[in-house]
Amino acid sequence: MNEFALLLAATLASGTPLAIAGLGLLLNERAGVLNLGAEGMMLVAAIAGFATAFLTGNDWIAFAAGAAAGALMAAGFGVLVIWLNTNQYATGLALSLFGGGFSAFVGAAWSGKKLDERTSHAIPYLSDIPFIGPAFFKQHPMVYLAIAFTVAMVWFLYRSRAGLVLRAIGESPESAHSLGYKVRWIRLAAVAGGGALCGVAGAFLSVVYSPMWVEGLVAGRGWIALALTAFATWRPARVLLGAYLFGGVTMLQFQLQGEGVEIASQLLAMLPYLATIVVLALISRNPTWIRVNMPASLGKPFHPGA
Repeated sequence: MNEFALLLAATLASGTPLAIAGLGLLLNERAGVLNLGAEGMMLVAAIAGFATAFLTGNDWIAFAAGAAAGALMAAGFGVLVIWLNTNQYATGLALSLFGGGFSAFVGAAWSGKKLDERTSHAIPYLSDIPFIGPAFFKQHPMVYLAIAFTVAMVWFLYRSRAGLVLRAIGESPESAHSLGYKVRWIRLAAVAGGGALCGVAGAFLSVVYSPMWVEGLVAGRGWIALALTAFATWRPARVLLGAYLFGGVTMLQFQLQGEGVEIASQLLAMLPYLATIVVLALISRNPTWIRVNMPASLGKPFHPGA
């Protein structure tokens, strides 16, 4: 029973960066912009967050640094694709490659370093409850904030006027423009906000999840977060559930290794990515279902007055 509680706790921690990054990418895509640079943004944010935490000893300043790094990279991407009308797919891939190289270059001086022992965040009394306490009440506050972010995103998209405008731009930017909305600026704000969330996710990985820096620390989680948005049919609550699903698959490989299952470690390490491919393949079998749920202008450039 204790092992299962620890597996649940590890699943929540592993799914948190995927959920936060997935919510950021969902915000982009709801505005009609597809950013394939999540991996690069998370890597740059991870080294920014780690270096900040190493120098200041404060996790929250580190998260702010990660968010700033992610937002800055996303804003640069936004200017290119929204104002200069560069191809969103190619620009996103370039951003991802740039982030990987830049983080490796900047992080060379920090490679192998570790943060001091992390402060315990166990909630008094609740963390002492058998099974439930170890599983749910010994987490870093950012784990709970990921759930709060999801609730806030649901409210923003479906209960606020600003969210309605954002979704309208994702469906028909021409109609929104004709009504007087500044489509380009709103899209840029959404892209920068999404980048900030990806940055927080990257900082969480290097500051909390594995408090150290090594090259390629994000290890493909940015791509999994991208797949999550399609898996979740562009709905925030499903992003959170999908993140925990993928987090559980990730932790399962370590559980199996710990129990001595005689499977090659390389095959176990493939599980999260294999699950991603299977999910996308299943979703792709129904193009109509995707077309109904996907923002109509996703990935399409917008030319005011054209």
